Amino acid sequence: MLRMLFLLIITLHGLIHFMGFAKAYQYGNITQLTRPISRQAGILWLIAALLFLAGALLFLLKKESWWMILLPAAVISQLLIIGVWSDAKFGTIANVIIAVAAVLTIGTWIFERTYKRDVAENTKGLPATANLLIERDLDHLPPAVQRYLRYVGVINKPKVYNYKIIFRGEMRDKGKDWFPFTSEQYNFVDRPTRLFFMKGTMFGVTVPGYHAYKNGNASMQIKLFGLFPIVNETTGVLNKAETVTIFNDMCLMAPASLIDPSIKWEQLSENAVNATYTVKENTVSATLYFNDHGQLVDFVSDDRYAIAEKRKYRFSTPVSDYKTINGFNLPGYGEAVWHYPDGKFTYGKFYLKDVQYNIQ
Repeated sequence: MLRMLFLLIITLHGLIHFMGFAKAYQYGNITQLTRPISRQAGILWLIAALLFLAGALLFLLKKESWWMILLPAAVISQLLIIGVWSDAKFGTIANVIIAVAAVLTIGTWIFERTYKRDVAENTKGLPATANLLIERDLDHLPPAVQRYLRYVGVINKPKVYNYKIIFRGEMRDKGKDWFPFTSEQYNFVDRPTRLFFMKGTMFGVTVPGYHAYKNGNASMQIKLFGLFPIVNETTGVLNKAETVTIFNDMCLMAPASLIDPSIKWEQLSENAVNATYTVKENTVSATLYFNDHGQLVDFVSDDRYAIAEKRKYRFSTPVSDYKTINGFNLPGYGEAVWHYPDGKFTYGKFYLKDVQYNIQ
């Protein structure tokens, strides 16, 4: 609703600026503007109108660059309004609304730059090509994991050294409503790194968050408009929690990475294995459950902390809806679930949009 109202303000405000151009070039009888407007100023009225409409289109298409067009448009517009203040002073209200929205969006853009710089830094020096993963690479894995990797389709394809994941979904805190989000993340396998940038929408307002895990050290920042800190967490508890998360990503989104010799495996039954994964001083374990088709259907760990409470609860990510993405069979839908003493609580729903491997 707020988006549509803002779009309407931009569009109407832009259309009104054509009146200044028409007044300057004497197109029609523009009685709403009583003061004369020079032809040079008329060109600026036209430019402002076109900028507003172009910005409205970018905003409608959800292009993040919309503010780059609308902020200068609002500045030009306001300078023009000052020249015909008695006739157009109420246009200042629209310019203030547009300028404030643009400035707040710049905050998110700057915050996201931190994430993109980290991605660029970690991408430097990656090999141009990767060796193929072959049958012999699976020999040390339990039968259930071997079956899973064959089902996913990793054999005779490049080994994974990094990957990019795009999700859309919903999240919530206990006792609160769901809010939608989109996310982009890059994971790096050889130097365990997870860079996760999320944009949630609450009451029509974008709330960005950045989770960074770099070789065993984790941080979590959530900022309103990318400017005002809501969460800034860097405790050791987070390090272990995010080690579980990065291992979960490996299991579900980059199964080829499970050949890593640092993972210790134990076959529990035909369709269940236990895995222990270590990064620096953080050692975590999880139980992986498979179905008879070879699909991984659940990941369960007792080593993940609920950060707000600094307390461990059982954590699981049941997945389903396997589909082929870029040549691999991957789960299209998953949930993030806490197992509280009073029952299960699903706090996240994830719909997989894309996974790309070995990004340069």
